Amino acid sequence: MTEAEQSYHYAVIARAIAEIDAAQAEGRALSLEELAARLAMSPAHFQRLFSAWAGVSPKRYQQYLTLSLARELLARSTPVSDTAARLGLSGSARLHDLLLRWEAMTPGEFAAGAAGLTLRWGRFASPFGEALAVATPRGLCGLAFTAETGFEPAFADLTARWPNARLVEDPDSIRLWVEAALGARGEAPMVLIGAPFQIKVWEALLAIPSGEVTTYSALAARIGAPRATRAVGTAVGRNPLALLIPCHRALRKSGALGGYHWGLGVKRALLAREAARAEAGAHAALPEK
Repeated sequence: MTEAEQSYHYAVIARAIAEIDAAQAEGRALSLEELAARLAMSPAHFQRLFSAWAGVSPKRYQQYLTLSLARELLARSTPVSDTAARLGLSGSARLHDLLLRWEAMTPGEFAAGAAGLTLRWGRFASPFGEALAVATPRGLCGLAFTAETGFEPAFADLTARWPNARLVEDPDSIRLWVEAALGARGEAPMVLIGAPFQIKVWEALLAIPSGEVTTYSALAARIGAPRATRAVGTAVGRNPLALLIPCHRALRKSGALGGYHWGLGVKRALLAREAARAEAGAHAALPEK
């Protein structure tokens, strides 16, 4: 399935999620037939489309969209400290088949506001609607989902971090990096701009595997600042690279989703899809009896 097809499918999935939420507010789940009818599709077509996007059936996916999703994920997740030790995290980590490597912006570049630097950007189809990507010659420096925020606010947010840079729309020049990031396959170099505290938080986020989550307080403990939970939450929210630095996997200690810079609907879809696919992958890996 192409990214363009998945992007179209996400628009359908977003409508389906809204219908599922409305039904759950009334204390009931929708059958496949009911959900398909509300989306003006045949049950068979909707089942195929939904399963191709989510990796599981609509019925199973609904279970991942319940209010208990976050608590269930927290209960079964590996602590960030253990995960980081297992990965041997030291500035890079392998997540699935995607190799991430990152470097921080130099102090001189930061002070100059990226003066003299050319940033290339483009709009891309993704499994979660339109994605906006921005890159320096060394790697991606911004990745946002615009389905809920809109393109213009997302563009202003990402480019404001580099106030003196020259901006050039040139999606083809960064397409391979973006496709690697969205498809979790290949290599996606990143260039981060942030204060040292933010960089430490983002590095800790890289240790959280797909299908697992952590809390803001656990992240604070991981970076050696257990009393800085609120500051950690702020740093998580300032992450400029959606998906690559998985800030959507950070939740409140209560199990509440907390915020998400690119929209809570996108965060819920990300978490539910990752959890569903992680479970499907685990079952596929089990030996046959």
